[in-house]
Parts: sequence; structure tokens; C-alpha cells
Amino acid sequence: MQTRNRIFDDFSQLMTNAMGVAQGARDEAETAFKGMIDRWLADRDFVTREEFDAVRTMAQKAREENAALKARLDALERKDEAGQS
Repeated sequence: MQTRNRIFDDFSQLMTNAMGVAQGARDEAETAFKGMIDRWLADRDFVTREEFDAVRTMAQKAREENAALKARLDALERKDEAGQS
């Protein structure tokens, strides 16, 4: 009976070690894959979220300034038309 417990203990230890090796291989593969994806994305000239948000904010500000200038121009044109009449 003692021998049987020893075999189970050895088998359990073997499985535990195998799981540790498998986990290490998984972590290594995951790290390698993330590195490969990061390099691929860097080569594609994609922008970061922060860069995108900054440009979007600049575009929104430009649209608002354009609308304000258009309103001023329209007001000046109406004033000019009223003065010519």
C-alpha cells in the first residue's frame, strides 16, 4: 500500500512539473506574440489613442472657429447689402 501512495505522489509531482512547464511555455509564447504584434503595428503607422484624441480636439476647435468666422462674414455681408440698398 505504501508503494501505491508513492507512485501517486510521483505521478502528482510529475503532473505539477508538467503544468509548470506548460504555463511557462504559454507565457513565453504570449510574450513573443505580443512583441510581434507591437512591431507589426509600429510598422503600419497607426496612431495612438492619445494622438487620435488630440487631432480630434483640434479638428473640433477648427470647426467651431470656422462656424464663428462664417457667422461674422454673413453678418458683414448682410450689413454691406443693407448699406448698398
